[in-house]
Amino acid sequence: MSRLRSDFWVSAYLRRCGVEGVEAALRRRGAAEAGAIFVKVDRLDGTASLYGPAPQSLVDDSGERRFTPVLQDVMPLDVEDKVRRETSFDPDLWLVEVDDRQGRHFLDLAPEAG
Repeated sequence: MSRLRSDFWVSAYLRRCGVEGVEAALRRRGAAEAGAIFVKVDRLDGTASLYGPAPQSLVDDSGERRFTPVLQDVMPLDVEDKVRRETSFDPDLWLVEVDDRQGRHFLDLAPEAG
C-alpha cells in the first residue's frame, strides 16, 4: 500500500490537533510527496520532545506513517539543535510544532524494537 503524501498528512495532522483544541503550527515545509516529518511537542514548562519517522524495520506494511521518539523531555533548545542538524543533511524535511501542557501528540508510534 502506498503512503499518503507528506503535504496531505501534515494538513490532516494540523486539523486533528485543532479539533482536539491543541495549538499546532507548520514551522518548516518540506518535499510535498515524501519529505520526512518531524513533530516537536513543547510542554510549555521548559521541556519539549521530538518525534521523527520510525525506522523501516519498525513499520508494518499498512502504509501508515509511524513515529518514534527522537528526544524526550529535554530543553526546547536541544530540540531546535537536533532539528538544525537533521535539516543540514535532509533539507526536504517537514517540522510541525505542537504546544500542549499535557504533551499530547496524536501520533501513531512504532512498536519498540526488542
